[in-house]
Amino acid sequence: MIPFSNTWPYDVVGNDVYVQTCPFCGTDNVLLPMKPKELISVREGKKKLLIFPCCHNRVTVLDSDIDYLLTDQRLR
Repeated sequence: MIPFSNTWPYDVVGNDVYVQTCPFCGTDNVLLPMKPKELISVREGKKKLLIFPCCHNRVTVLDSDIDYLLTDQRLR
């Protein structure tokens, strides 16, 4: 079973990937340095190092679905 505490919701707007709030610093509407086609490669099994531009914290994205990113560390 996937631990819900390691997931974070995201949104795709056009060709950009956003999170409503940064899980580390609380900044609103953060544009992630990730494109929608990278989400597809993550779903296919490729890991992605994601660095939040607002506070420079890092997580490794292990998987994704249409609503959530699954990471290697606890975000909630």
